[in-house]
Amino acid sequence: MAKQQNLTARQRQARLEAAQARERAAQETKEKKERLKKIGIIIVCVILVLSLGIPTVALTFLSGAA
Repeated sequence: MAKQQNLTARQRQARLEAAQARERAAQETKEKKERLKKIGIIIVCVILVLSLGIPTVALTFLSGAA
């Protein structure tokens, strides 16, 4: 078993603040990863739309102009 620690009010407050800072940093990291993932998905979708749309438009103009 762990020894019971006798902490002063100041030490408890410092530990609480450190735990809150770690939790806040972890939450910010998680949000940043989610945001980057969403941006990546949007970029991939734009690339797919352009890669499918540009040749289609080009073929339409080439076949329709003749």
